[in-house]
Amino acid sequence: MKLGDLPPAVLQGRLAAGKLQLRLGPFVTRLHSTLPALTQGLSQAYRDFELAPLDAFADFHIDLLPERGQRFRQAPQARFYLDGRPSAARDARLALTLLEDGLNDCVAARAHQFLVLRAAVVERGGCAALLAGPAGAGKSALSAALVQRGWRLLSDALALLDLDTGLVHGMARPIGLRNGAIAAARGAAPGLRFTPEVGDAALGTAALACPPTDSVSRMHEPAWPAWLLLLQPQPQQATEIEPQGAADSFMQLASDALNYALHGRRGFEGLGDLIDHCSCHRLRYRTLAEGADAIDSLAAQPPCPAARAC
Repeated sequence: MKLGDLPPAVLQGRLAAGKLQLRLGPFVTRLHSTLPALTQGLSQAYRDFELAPLDAFADFHIDLLPERGQRFRQAPQARFYLDGRPSAARDARLALTLLEDGLNDCVAARAHQFLVLRAAVVERGGCAALLAGPAGAGKSALSAALVQRGWRLLSDALALLDLDTGLVHGMARPIGLRNGAIAAARGAAPGLRFTPEVGDAALGTAALACPPTDSVSRMHEPAWPAWLLLLQPQPQQATEIEPQGAADSFMQLASDALNYALHGRRGFEGLGDLIDHCSCHRLRYRTLAEGADAIDSLAAQPPCPAARAC
């Protein structure tokens, strides 16, 4: 059964009772919330996601609850709780964004069966492109643009590298967008559904692009890493893509590996193997369309000699 099969009243009741379990790629998440904004957001952004049986093991137990005892505040507040530990209070209208940010924190803190990389992942023909870069580099918006062009979404935020197989896994969760990236993604990906924009003094304006049904139905399919793109927006200059040396690529990706130190030598060797089997490039792009064009052109070329057969 999919979340979208539940009538709104049933979805709200199961959330309020803490009896909603979602499959998110290799994880199962149990949700508990009494926030109407979360019920509405889930029905929009997660309608194609499978429900897990209530007796299935849950990797994450999450509560999203209204803040009690508020004073001198105009807007209701809410907190994200992981195993009872709260996050900072935010505007309750941002419940879905709080969930997305909190899930990323859950994976980074708990999913040590993987080497967790701060990178978006899209796939075509069994081969994955990893889009890495600092916050604001456009990983999410560029993911939306590529999905519009037929790439499959694995993740817009976190790449899960299996150190045993070398495959990269994803969750196909909604694409999180902030501020100017929302309009840019809408323009580059008109075929995607977007949640309503919600503004907040601390987080700015937030919205999500809903993943295509095909990406969600194939969320359990991993892919071979074939391309590594180190992203660098440059709105005032022409788009350019150039090869990046293995050593520089390794160092930059290692700095974006959220649990690299925990894996020790195994993480070092696994990341080195990924770099060895990827065509590594730095992409400086002016617009999302030009950036997506460059990645499409790169993917159309013969793979690097060391690349695995995708």
